[in-house]
Amino acid sequence: MKYNKSVYFFYYDWWKNIDKFIFSLIILLFLIGLFFSLVSTSLIASDKLETNDYSFFFKHLIFILIGLIVILVLSSINQEKLFRYSLLIFFISLIFLISVPFIGIEVKGSKRWIDLYFLPRFQPIELVKPFLIIFISLILSSKKYSNIHVKYLFTFFITLCVALLLALQPDIGQTLLIFSIWSILIFISGINMILLFLLFFGLIITFSYLVFFVAKFAYIKNRLLSFINSEKGTYNFQSDKAIDSITSGGFFGKGVGEGTLKNRVPEAHTDYIISVISEEFGVIAIILILLLFLILAYSIFKKVYFEDNEKIKLILVGCTCLIFMQAIIHIGVNIRIFPTTGMTLPYISYGGSSIMSISILSGIILNLTKRKINFYEK
Repeated sequence: MKYNKSVYFFYYDWWKNIDKFIFSLIILLFLIGLFFSLVSTSLIASDKLETNDYSFFFKHLIFILIGLIVILVLSSINQEKLFRYSLLIFFISLIFLISVPFIGIEVKGSKRWIDLYFLPRFQPIELVKPFLIIFISLILSSKKYSNIHVKYLFTFFITLCVALLLALQPDIGQTLLIFSIWSILIFISGINMILLFLLFFGLIITFSYLVFFVAKFAYIKNRLLSFINSEKGTYNFQSDKAIDSITSGGFFGKGVGEGTLKNRVPEAHTDYIISVISEEFGVIAIILILLLFLILAYSIFKKVYFEDNEKIKLILVGCTCLIFMQAIIHIGVNIRIFPTTGMTLPYISYGGSSIMSISILSGIILNLTKRKINFYEK
C-alpha cells in the first residue's frame, strides 16, 4: 500500500511540475508520426495487396512506447543525476561510435550501424548527439577553469573526434550537423566574433579539401555538382521523385494511400517521409508540421529567456537547435533546396535509432523546463 502511494505521489509530482504544453507538443508529433506510419505505409497498402502486413506500424509503435519510457525516466530524475549519467552515457556511446568501422553493418557503401541484440541496425551517432550537447555545455559553463579559450579548444577537439568518426563512415550530413550545433553553443557562450569567423573559415577550407581532393569523399562532390546542375547529375533520382510527389500532391494531396513515392524510393518512410505525407495529404501538411516545430522551438526558447543557469540555457538551446535544424534539413532535402543527405524527420520518420535519439532529447528538455519548486510552497 505504501509502495502504491509513493508511486502515485511520484507521478503526481512529475505531472505537476513538467511543462504540459511542451509535453503535449511532443506527444502530438509522435502521434502524427504514428498516424502517417499507419495510413501511408501499412493500412492502405495491406488492404490493396491483401497481405495484412502492419509490421512497419507495429515496430514504429513499439519504438514510440519505449521512447515514452525514456522520456519519463529522463524527465523525472534529479538534474544533477541527469548531468552525471549523461557524461557516462556519452563516453559509452562514443565507444559504440568508435566500434562502427570494425563491427558495423555496411549498407549502400556506408557503414553507420551496429547490430545490437535488443536493437538491430542501431546508429550510434543518434545516441551520441544528445549527450554531446550536454558534455559541451557542461564544459563551457564550468567554473573550474576560467580560461574560456581552453574550453573552446577542448570542446572543439571532442567535436572534431566525433566528426572524424562520422567522416569515416562516411556521413557528412551528420558531421556538418554536429559542427553546426557546436558553433551555436560556443556562439551563445560569448565567443569573440573574429575567432568564430576564423574557425568557420578553417572548417570550410578543410571540408573543401576533403570533398575535392580525397577520393573517399568524391561522392559528396558528385552530389554537390548534381545539385548545382541537375541535368548532368546522377545523384538526383530520389530528390527528383520526392519533389515530383510533392508537386503531384498539390495543396491538399491525392488522398490516403494514393501516393506512389513510398513504392518508388528506397527508405522513403525515413529520409523522404515528408514527401510521402505531402503527396497524400498536400503541402498544407508540410506547413502544419513545420508550424508545430516552430511552436515547440518558441516554447522552449521562452523558457530559456527566464532561465538564470547558464548550463541549462546552453543545453536547452543546443537540444532545440538540433531538433529544429534536423527538421529543416529533412524538409529542405525533400523540396530540393539542400543537396541529398540522409536525415530523418524528428518524431515522425520511422526508425528505432531516430526515435530513441529524439526521445532522449525530449526527456532532457522536459527535465530542464520543469517548474522550479519554491521552498515556501511546501
